[in-house]
Amino acid sequence: MTAEIKDIGININPPKAECNDVNCPFHGSLSVRGQVIEGKVTTVRMSRTVVVEHSYLKYQKKYERYEKRTNRYSVHAPACFDLKAGDHVKIMECRPLSKTVSFVVIEKRD
Repeated sequence: MTAEIKDIGININPPKAECNDVNCPFHGSLSVRGQVIEGKVTTVRMSRTVVVEHSYLKYQKKYERYEKRTNRYSVHAPACFDLKAGDHVKIMECRPLSKTVSFVVIEKRD
């Protein structure tokens, strides 16, 4: 039995594996909206949650230079993505799933 992969509204490669997660945007009923962020998985120690680090440059007008900045997001990781530390992923905003989790993994980059 193959589960139908839901179209989430943006142009990405859907996962090849299947899952029974209710909070999966492809196989469950979770809708996604808002920001799309690329980052690197740093921690996979929690159950169905990973920490994704997003690094970027911010321009400092006073010094006319760029500074490095980093944000860390707690992200829901559906079972259909087999994530390990060091993987590059795309995450997208969703409704709050817990106190700190408001993003979900939508694509694992190669």
